[in-house]
Amino acid sequence: MSADLRRLRLKLADGAHTTAHVAVYPLERFALGVHLLPGPTPLEAWCRADGVDEAMVGGFYVRSLRTGGGVAAAGTPLGELRTHGVVRESLPFSAPWDARRACVHAPAPGQVQIARRENLSVEPVGDLLQSGPLLVRDGRAVDHADEGFSLGANQFDSDITVGRYPRAALGCDGERLIALACDGRADDEAGLTLDELGAVLIQLGARDALNLDGGGSTSLVSGGILRNVPRESHGVPLTGGRPIATALVFASR
Repeated sequence: MSADLRRLRLKLADGAHTTAHVAVYPLERFALGVHLLPGPTPLEAWCRADGVDEAMVGGFYVRSLRTGGGVAAAGTPLGELRTHGVVRESLPFSAPWDARRACVHAPAPGQVQIARRENLSVEPVGDLLQSGPLLVRDGRAVDHADEGFSLGANQFDSDITVGRYPRAALGCDGERLIALACDGRADDEAGLTLDELGAVLIQLGARDALNLDGGGSTSLVSGGILRNVPRESHGVPLTGGRPIATALVFASR
């Protein structure tokens, strides 16, 4: 069973353009699952090896041995991670942001919540991936400053809230999941700011949405094919995409 796949050419307020790749999954036909990859692997290659047709990049991960005062092996997921209700190894976000940053929670097939961590159960069942920031809540844009990505930028390569980049996000309208990956880092592909990303998701009908890992990690696989064009900071395409640590999988049910 395949997604409703669209390729949108977006004209931005200053006249720049970028391409958004959008896959829509009705919850009555698809179940969302969080997967911890066995080691950092490009999404398309992992999907091919595991027979997965529909997936997108999940959360952030440690790029070096020491991140924001914590020590973890490169490739360790950043933020809370649970699969089948079991807490998986990860490096927590720095306090107090660990209690606030947005999550996608899939307690059972056909059920998905996108919300800040403090608004979810203390011990959630099912799958949970923490990423953020929250972009849309109840159909309206959200001020992401409360999640502290600027103040906690020492856990990342840079302040992810500043500038246009290739980005990935997941939205939900209560009946459909909306997976989006945009291109960027090229003369004809400007990328999106977080505010622009949220605005596009609202236009697509998202009631709630959160940002996922982006930059060179931005990856959306539909029909077993990587649909976007991941690029490094200098604009060179990353064939197959950058290795990632976690994935969101959309499985037929």
